[in-house]
Formats: sequence, C-alpha cells, structure tokens
Amino acid sequence: MRYRVKLSYDGQEFCGWQIQPDAATVQETLEKALSTLLGAPVSVTGAGRTDSRVNAIGYVAHFDSEAAVDTEMLGYKLNAILPRGIVVHGVAAADADFHARFGATRREYTYFIHRIKDPFVEKFSWRCSYPLDVDAMNEAAKYLIGRHDFRCFEKVGADNKTSICTVTEAFWSTYEPAHVSLMGFESAAAKPGTEAPEARYIYFRIAADRFLRNMVRAIVGSLVEVGRGKRSVGEFAALVLPEGCEGTKATRSDAGESVPGHALFLSEVEY
Repeated sequence: MRYRVKLSYDGQEFCGWQIQPDAATVQETLEKALSTLLGAPVSVTGAGRTDSRVNAIGYVAHFDSEAAVDTEMLGYKLNAILPRGIVVHGVAAADADFHARFGATRREYTYFIHRIKDPFVEKFSWRCSYPLDVDAMNEAAKYLIGRHDFRCFEKVGADNKTSICTVTEAFWSTYEPAHVSLMGFESAAAKPGTEAPEARYIYFRIAADRFLRNMVRAIVGSLVEVGRGKRSVGEFAALVLPEGCEGTKATRSDAGESVPGHALFLSEVEY
C-alpha cells in the first residue's frame, strides 16, 4: 500500500533532499527512520530536489509498504527518532497511483532578504545591505511569468531533459518579522549621513509547474543585480528565453550569481 508523508525540514544540517554518497540528506534520513520502524527496507520518493542548506515547509513524499501501517502512530514515532531538523506533520494512506514528484502540479519557493543587521533572522535570511530598487526588481520579475526556456538560470551540468518551465507567479514584497512587530526590535544605528532603507525585510515568491536545479537562487541573484542597478530590466528580460529557441547560445554565465541557499524555502506543493 502507498502512503503519503507531509514534513518540513531545516536544510542547514543536510546536503539537500536527494541521497548522495558520504553526505547527510533528508531523503536518506527519512528512509532510515522508516526502515527501522517498519522492519523492512523502505524507499522514499519526494516532491523534488532541494539544494544543500535549502529548507522546506509542507514538503510531500511517498513510500510503499506491504504491511498495514498505523499512520497516526507511525507519525508519532518518526518524530521521536528523526533529528531535530526534520518534523513530520502527518502520514496518510494514498491512492496506489499517487506520486509525490510526478503528481505535483504547482511548486512554490520563497526567498528571504534582510537589509539591516539583525541576528534574529540570519539563519533563514540573506543579508543584502546594498541599496535596492525593489520596484525595478518587481518590474523585471514580470518577465518570468509564462512558459519559457530558463536555461540561463540552470546549474551547469544538470541532467534535466528540458529547461522549459511554466511560471505562474513571481513577485517581491515586504514583510515584518514577529520579533519586530511583537517586541519592537530596533535596527542598528545607520551610518552617519545616510538614511535607513525603507524596505528592511523583503521576500521573493515564485511558483511554477517545475523548477530546474539552482533556478530560483540564480533568478534571485539576477534580480538583485537589477535592484542594485548593475543590470537593466531589459537585460534581465533577455535572459528569459522563448520556448523553442534551441539555437540560442545563452548559458548560465549570462545570468547573475546564485544567492546563498540558507534563505530559500520550498514553501508549498500542490497536487
């Protein structure tokens, strides 16, 4: 019988989701825990890869078991033996044809940036103290919407059969962390003669039917270049290639640098 697992994980202690030799991964850790509890080898399939240090909330995976499973008790026992960086929200019986990866119709990622010195967000946010034109970044992000070839944002050497993705949502927005709104955290003193940035905390959200390896981090890095004035909106738009442009000699080196993985979350998977 097939079972569906919903979980979240802190990516700091793992080298991504997918099993790798000589490296701790979320998939391997979950498989070992399930195999121990069920008394037989268990293979787990996840909703998709996440890179090293990348986090996930509401991640979905599935596994098969010949023996009947008490799903409520299994979820409880998994949380008892899994490391603190992984939490299982629930285990449930699934249809025999349910597939955590190929059945997903929409995936959403969220990237967090803070523009001031703040020790309380450092673990899950990237500090970027440069002046940023968020309006320009949003204008550039509009060009991501639709069905395009995203090869300029794909990690070199990736084994994807196609670099075509359909993006349905892409935007920047401001937010205020709980420690600011609830406890009145004050930012560090600004440099004399300068003004504190208006948007102290911002996030980027993007949703698509599928994502390429390193795609979101490369997109964020390129959009930050737009915000810093190092790349124009038009130059960013030129990186988002039309479908069916096989002859175009665009490569990963045409886009900006990838931003750090610790501030990236796989934030939703839909079926």
